[in-house]
Amino acid sequence: MRYPISIQTFKTIIEENYVYVDKTDLVYSLAQEHVCFLSRPRRFGKSLLISTLDSYFSGSKELFKGLKIDSLETKWEKYPVFRIDFADGDYTDSDLLQKKLEEFVESWEAEYGRSEICTTLTGRFRYVLESAEKQTGLRAVVLIDEYDKPLLDVMGTELEEKNRNILKGFYGTFKASDEHLRFVLLTGVTKFSQISVFSGFNQPNDISMDSKYDAICGITEEELYSYFAESITKMAKKKNCTEEEIKRLLKKQYDGYHFSEDMLDIYNPFSIINAFGKMKIYNYWYSSGTPTYLVKLLEDHNINMQKLTSGEYEREYFSDYRADTEEPLAMLYQSGYLTIKGYDDIDEVYKLDYPNDEVRKGFVALIANSYFRVKTGNENWVLELNRMLRKGDLESVRDAFTAFLSSIPYEANKDERAKDFETHFSYTFYLIFRLLSCYTTLIEKQNSKGRADVIIESDDYIYIFEFKLDGSAEEALEQIERQQYALPYLNDRRLIHRVGVNISSESRTVSEWLVK
Repeated sequence: MRYPISIQTFKTIIEENYVYVDKTDLVYSLAQEHVCFLSRPRRFGKSLLISTLDSYFSGSKELFKGLKIDSLETKWEKYPVFRIDFADGDYTDSDLLQKKLEEFVESWEAEYGRSEICTTLTGRFRYVLESAEKQTGLRAVVLIDEYDKPLLDVMGTELEEKNRNILKGFYGTFKASDEHLRFVLLTGVTKFSQISVFSGFNQPNDISMDSKYDAICGITEEELYSYFAESITKMAKKKNCTEEEIKRLLKKQYDGYHFSEDMLDIYNPFSIINAFGKMKIYNYWYSSGTPTYLVKLLEDHNINMQKLTSGEYEREYFSDYRADTEEPLAMLYQSGYLTIKGYDDIDEVYKLDYPNDEVRKGFVALIANSYFRVKTGNENWVLELNRMLRKGDLESVRDAFTAFLSSIPYEANKDERAKDFETHFSYTFYLIFRLLSCYTTLIEKQNSKGRADVIIESDDYIYIFEFKLDGSAEEALEQIERQQYALPYLNDRRLIHRVGVNISSESRTVSEWLVK
């Protein structure tokens, strides 16, 4: 099998016989819409979708032979297609956005003619759209990839307003030229709303959380097992394990994205393609880089992921990013670092959490390094902690906790974020246990009598942790017994460790540790 790593052109994938997950039935359905917007995380197949629509609206019937759309489309008309891609370029250059738009319009004028009357950029674009319909007899198709990059590159700088106004005027052309448009699609990571670029024309149909299009980007489990059966078999042989074990590893590492209340599981396509191409399960998507805008967001806001992932939210709190408020939740969700993990259809509220191990491990490590101000050794410390838990060596786990907490710089403990030490203490252990990768880690697991602070399930052991601040380890153990946190595991073959831990607010580290 040939894997299209870093290939985003539909024509190349088809003609050069790369593996292609057939989404053309969804492409056909989308093409019946009018003006649409789709938000998906980076490297999730948005550019390939744009390329596929380009080939479809260009009438390239031969490329779709044998695909699902082949039995749906009968006309295969050749529409005038206007494609804009903002991926290439650093928009911190104050003149780049205007120059790129000028270049796009000039290239279209070379094909469809230039007006002697229209002098503004938007006027010239409007004339080109009208002229294209007159010359071809078909209304225009406009495809815009990474529409938000000129804003994300300059977010929080003086250029943000300038770029927003340029885009607002340019996109406003769609409202004035509506009768000349057959189809418009804008794709990006974030949905800038209210005062932003969409206010210049009629609001597009936001299909980002439309369950009909859940699988238009990404790979479903059914598609994974169907299109990559040969790859799964090959990987199982290489790792000397069963195909079912490989499926479980792939699911844990790359699955877990949900884009609507239907909760259809979507695998990260970039990571899946790379994992099979290199025959190795690794953090491909996360390792491809944390976007600059997200790094800035983390620097400018005191983001407590424990609170964000434990709350319930109405849809508008995370589906819209309001460019004038810089709320972190929507940005983290739309960027793919959080995803929908539950939906209450009575109250119409959603729960959000990390989609999978790849994102959780990488993103929590990033947050932890920032929060703890520990620049080196953090990853090695977590690996050692994993090994200790796997062996059941709780004395070493105690020593590791004590040493790590003691290593957090004094200024990190005393800064604005840590004034409420109880909250700081809780969040510290949340981050530590979220960093663990080899186990099922349940934080504040609810039972009929209360919530255990942390339960870790490994192949051979179950660890039930209860933490106290300025209390006693004995008190913590008594709470585990009184609240019957171990009750669900009494028939389990694994050895249960009940661990009571007391933390001193004065020393800011472990003062007592008891195991039963």
